[in-house]
Amino acid sequence: MHHITLVPGDGIGPEVTDAVVRILAATRVAIEWERHDAGVLAVEKTGQTLPDTLLDSIRRHRVALKGPVTTPVGEGFTSVNVGLRKALDLYANLRPVINLPGVTSRFAGVDLVIVRENTEDLYAGLEHVVVPGVVESLKIITEKASTRIAEFAFAYARTHKRKKVTAIHKANIMKLGDGLFLKSARDVAKRFPDVAYDERIVDAACMQLVMKPEQFDVLLLPNLYGDIVSDLGAGLVGGLGLVPGANLGTDVAVFEAVHGSAPDIAGKNIANPIALLQSAVLMLMHIGEADAAARITRALHAVLQRGDARTRDLGGTASTTEFADAIGNEIARASST
Repeated sequence: MHHITLVPGDGIGPEVTDAVVRILAATRVAIEWERHDAGVLAVEKTGQTLPDTLLDSIRRHRVALKGPVTTPVGEGFTSVNVGLRKALDLYANLRPVINLPGVTSRFAGVDLVIVRENTEDLYAGLEHVVVPGVVESLKIITEKASTRIAEFAFAYARTHKRKKVTAIHKANIMKLGDGLFLKSARDVAKRFPDVAYDERIVDAACMQLVMKPEQFDVLLLPNLYGDIVSDLGAGLVGGLGLVPGANLGTDVAVFEAVHGSAPDIAGKNIANPIALLQSAVLMLMHIGEADAAARITRALHAVLQRGDARTRDLGGTASTTEFADAIGNEIARASST
């Protein structure tokens, strides 16, 4: 029995989460879920965006599946995602970006992995008002965090038989901060002679990604660049509703949908659960249930290729529930043959 913390989130979060939980149940993997709220729902109940009971649950079970949680823009409470990463030291953000069969996108044959440092840089949100009308934001880059994420990227590449790691930077301008990130990556690269290594300036890398994405394999980035480039990568294969995300630490892992909470369609049973489902596939592989992960992937691909059950964003008419049922039925059909 696997004990896993479940954070349904808000907006469309509960709908896509329920759909994914039902699909996972179809694999017959024994999972006991412990549900907790975060963000605005948690504030309403506890006064905290990240209640201690939630953090304690994740630390105890060491694995969590999380739906999207709303982050107010320009005001209100700070990002729940950033808070989780800091509280649990989830230093590595992993986003595989791969075309799905039957889903039309601008590029075919995309198969890359984005590895993003998750704890520091400008994205950490360390800022203050110097004087009225002047805000200072701190970009912190450390050798420790840069080395740790580089080691993760190269180890991932070796384990998954990837050929190359590309470090993305702006060290031509930020010679000290991004320069330290690059130095750390270069030092780690020397310990992995079986994995090729190169470097790209971030703006040039973005241009190359939308021209020839097939030239990239594993991309290694500091936090802020990683946030931007990972969404760009999702756009190559059809959008944020299709790609998975994982936040990994030494002892704890949180798997999440990387898209927003989409309050405009919440409660309508039309949201696409693929992003969270693919994140759950990563979770299954993490907990040693590779067979179940493979069966879900095969079922998802089969349903998408048939095209008879697609949510509206993919050009179909299926509801969230109908789409989840189609995948669950495909899992059951394949298991019986």
